[in-house]
Amino acid sequence: MQKTDVKQLVIDALDELKANDVKVLDVKDLTSLTDWMVVASGRSNRHVKSLADKVVLDAKHAGHSPIGVEGAGEGEWVLVDLDEVVCHIMLPKIRDFYNLEKLWEYPRAQRAAEQ
Repeated sequence: MQKTDVKQLVIDALDELKANDVKVLDVKDLTSLTDWMVVASGRSNRHVKSLADKVVLDAKHAGHSPIGVEGAGEGEWVLVDLDEVVCHIMLPKIRDFYNLEKLWEYPRAQRAAEQ
């Protein structure tokens, strides 16, 4: 499975269960941990868990088992690590607090300012 296929699989799974505000971040030039981060919000703890379960299930059916899943017990922030794609699914209040999009945008902006 190609990297873009895994990214699209995650996006499609989130879309199918109506995730809110899905953002795809290209971080391959910022970290060696992953190429893409997908950040999405769920409406409730149960919705966050269901979204994560859907991502995991679809990935497994495509032959791409997750390296790990963290936070599924609480359902406030679930991280699904698919190696080249890391998916963060959060409640809106958690997402607003941590603001991952801005966190990963900052190094790119800093590099642009230095050039």
